[in-house]
Amino acid sequence: SLAPTAITCFTRGLDLRKETEDVLCPANCPLWQFYVFGNEVYASLSSVCGAAIHRGVITNAGGAVRVQTLPGQDNYPAVNANGIQSQALTRWASSFSVTRAKSTALEAVGRSVSTARPSTGKRPKKTLDKKAGNKDCKADIAFLIDGSFNIGQRRFNLQKNFVGKVAMMLGIGTEGPHVGVVQASEHPKIEFYLKNFTAAKEVLFAIKELGFRGGNSNTGKALKHTAQKFFSLENGVRKGIPKIIVVFLDGWPSDDIEEAGIVAREFGVNVFIVSVAKPTTEELGMVQDLGFVDKAVCRNNGFFSYQMPTWFGTTKYVKPLVQKLCSHEQMLCSKTCYNSVNIGFLIDGSSSIGDSNFRLVLEFISNIAKAFEISDIGSKIAAVQFTYDQQDEFGFADHTTKEKVLSAIRNIRYMSGGTATGDAINHITTTVFGPVRDGPNKNFLILLTDGQSYDDVRGPAAAAHKAGITVFSVGVAWAPLDDLKDIASEPRESHTFFTREFTGLEPMVPDVIRGICRDFLDSKQ
Repeated sequence: SLAPTAITCFTRGLDLRKETEDVLCPANCPLWQFYVFGNEVYASLSSVCGAAIHRGVITNAGGAVRVQTLPGQDNYPAVNANGIQSQALTRWASSFSVTRAKSTALEAVGRSVSTARPSTGKRPKKTLDKKAGNKDCKADIAFLIDGSFNIGQRRFNLQKNFVGKVAMMLGIGTEGPHVGVVQASEHPKIEFYLKNFTAAKEVLFAIKELGFRGGNSNTGKALKHTAQKFFSLENGVRKGIPKIIVVFLDGWPSDDIEEAGIVAREFGVNVFIVSVAKPTTEELGMVQDLGFVDKAVCRNNGFFSYQMPTWFGTTKYVKPLVQKLCSHEQMLCSKTCYNSVNIGFLIDGSSSIGDSNFRLVLEFISNIAKAFEISDIGSKIAAVQFTYDQQDEFGFADHTTKEKVLSAIRNIRYMSGGTATGDAINHITTTVFGPVRDGPNKNFLILLTDGQSYDDVRGPAAAAHKAGITVFSVGVAWAPLDDLKDIASEPRESHTFFTREFTGLEPMVPDVIRGICRDFLDSKQ
């Protein structure tokens, strides 16, 4: 017989063209990502491999499957089987069933792995994959569990079981998600950090060992503590990977949670709130703020809040929560002003500045660049020097590490010449910002000059603003204030800086950085 057609984990029944087709499912598909509708007979928008595992035809080690196309039907049932929860569907136009393929040696391989209790030749590879974890779900997650008298010892144990199930389904591993646990009670306690365990079984054991602390549920205090102290490089946080706090709340928080939510957002942390058992009528009087969930989560869009009626029978809530935690593109709070901006420096190199002052200018722009997380997926820096002409010192795509950017700034050579600021603004707007105009980062231009321009600055500045570039103008010595204000973005007062001496540039650094962050946050509202 013909060899089975290799398919992916996500190939659906409706993607197959033949009435009957033998297909080969790959190994180690992420179970939590499967969409399966029905039982025995599956709606054709179901994943074929997901349905085959659900039916017990193959295991997650993969293997050959025969797919038979069937007519559509009503009322596909939701059934939990073999680690997959299928979903109910009222009606679909076509269906399929799955059976073992009667094919070639490939199925024998599939079967030998699927019964993988005895040591087979395939076993070591599987362990390696397990060690790497689910590479499609890169996240650094802190579970902030409720350890207060609100929840009590019994429900605390049920909470630990639920967190354990979520941890197991995430696919923890060296290249997958990393997790840690913080317990909220009178005083927050970090139980273990991201770096402590990279295997799911170790995490599960550590969760089982957690002791109940008691006291008030000072969730706000614990959330703030976690946002500030948990996610550091020495504690195992990884660069460029979403930081997430999942807050478990039994009832209500006994302190203010809004400020903690703001702190978490400033630190680039995505806050999810899982609330279990809403406060009773008599408890409502003790809640400081009824809208506490909306104020603490990353975004009040429904995605970051999750409700369970009780701690009993929570298995069905595991997979949907895991799917949320692994939705990389939905982690809106991972983007901060430090890792999501393009900053172009436009540097006056005219002869009135002189060599030693030019060094102070370079120091000023270095100190601004130092504050940002520069990488191929983070913030980017470019620099153009101008007199009558412009010289592109480096573009946004040239250097993807902070070290290389700082080294490139140090190596800028002073040009000396006249001052054509308008021309220079036109040049940087089109040639340097042009290629990144539609990119994900917000664009900022910092212009530094010490004198009057020989050409018009208003037209070019207006064009830069229209192109979505926020402009800060920094003037020194004889730079006319009217020109600086014409160049700057609105509100002009907060985007215009001036100092009589070049030594006055250094104290402005924190204000410029704060201005960039303020504008970035305003643009996200």
